[in-house]
Amino acid sequence: MRTKWILVLAAGLQVAALTGCVPTVDGRRHVGMPFTKDTIEARYERSPMEIWKVAKEVIAYNGQLASEDVLKSTLEGSVNTRTVWVRVEPLDDRVTRVMVQSRTKGGAADLEMAGEIDKQIALKLQAGGGGSIVPRPTAARQ
Repeated sequence: MRTKWILVLAAGLQVAALTGCVPTVDGRRHVGMPFTKDTIEARYERSPMEIWKVAKEVIAYNGQLASEDVLKSTLEGSVNTRTVWVRVEPLDDRVTRVMVQSRTKGGAADLEMAGEIDKQIALKLQAGGGGSIVPRPTAARQ
């Protein structure tokens, strides 16, 4: 009987140790599984305002834009029950860095969704900002 309690206690400690809060690209913290890669970083030779506009369009097309923080240069949205954050920041006069982070409702990292959003931003920038967006991610990825 004592070994059962010890095993239950050990399992509870492992669960508590493997879950927690993870930092988001907007500087806040979100409940989730730490120590997993959830962010895609890309650099473009475009102005931050152009990338900001395209990123807003991509999130709105794929889901719902929840908030935009102009001071922190971040966008937050919901795509296929995933929370997606996009941060746009200039590195120098010509290069702008874009960081896309995605997590599921349970807090697990969703690198595929982050990659898909980043790819759509890149394709829309390549098309000149006014082109069409590639089709939405399929529901099978949920």
